[in-house]
Formats: sequence, structure tokens, C-alpha cells
Amino acid sequence: MKNKKITKTNAMRMLDKQKCSYTVHEYAWSEDHLDALSVLEKMSQDAGAVYKTIVAVGDKTGVVVGVIPAQNELDLKAFAKVSSNKRIEMLPLKDLEATTGYIRGGCSPIGMKKAFPTYLSHHILDEKSVLVSGGKRGTQIELSPADLMIAAHAKVEEITKEKDE
Repeated sequence: MKNKKITKTNAMRMLDKQKCSYTVHEYAWSEDHLDALSVLEKMSQDAGAVYKTIVAVGDKTGVVVGVIPAQNELDLKAFAKVSSNKRIEMLPLKDLEATTGYIRGGCSPIGMKKAFPTYLSHHILDEKSVLVSGGKRGTQIELSPADLMIAAHAKVEEITKEKDE
């Protein structure tokens, strides 16, 4: 990939504007393997370092965004509580692009169409750097947790649970 020009995404432009340091990683993707664990495998990264972006809708606040480790699940009850909602549901996939400006497999917590309340899993505090979607399929952005908090205007909360075995 040497000398290959990377097309900037909204997420990258936002990071540049905020003078946040980041590294772009590209990988081959397929329509059948867009989940965070597949990205983790392709990136050959530590499981804790790859984070996925989840978009949900709260009964009081509307759209809310969660950013959690690839191997974890969103705890809907905890997420509802920290976001001042009684109930939270996942945003229907058909509404993802219209709501965020991003498509499945390329949804970054940075640079969405609107600034939605964003919550990062408390696990992020254990990481030196994390990878999140770069805003298009096949692209991950590596940055520090502090820069992600700044760029996504995010709060750190306990919003995850371990995946059921």
C-alpha cells in the first residue's frame, strides 16, 4: 500500500480539524464479514483495541451512540440509564445512512451528520490506542482514547457486558 493515496472521510477531516493525531489502516472487506470481530481478525490487533460503533434510539433522547470493544455486547439497560432514557432500541439498519451519513461496516463515531450523544465503554481507559471505523468499509482509524473522546464529544461509561458464550 505504499504511496497509495487515502481518500479522506468525514471522520478523518474532523480529526484533522481538531488537530487529533491518528493513523489510517486499510484492509480487504467483504459484504459477508462486516462485523467488528471480522475486522479484528483482518487487522491482527489485540481484541481490546478494536471498537465497534453502535447506533441506538432512546425513548427520551432520540439517537444515541455507543462505542464498545469488538468482543463485547452493548448492555441496553445500562446504556439507557447513562443516556437518561428508560428504554433503548437499536436503530433499524435501513435508517443508519440517513441518520448518521455512514453505512453498515463503515459507521464511525466521529463525523456523523449530526452530533449525537456518544458514550465510550469504560474499557477504553485501559487502552493506549484504539481502532474505530474510519467512516468507510475497509478503513480503520487508530487514535488515543483521549483524542477519540475529544473528537466524538464522548463520555466514558459502563455500557457493556460480555458476550454470551
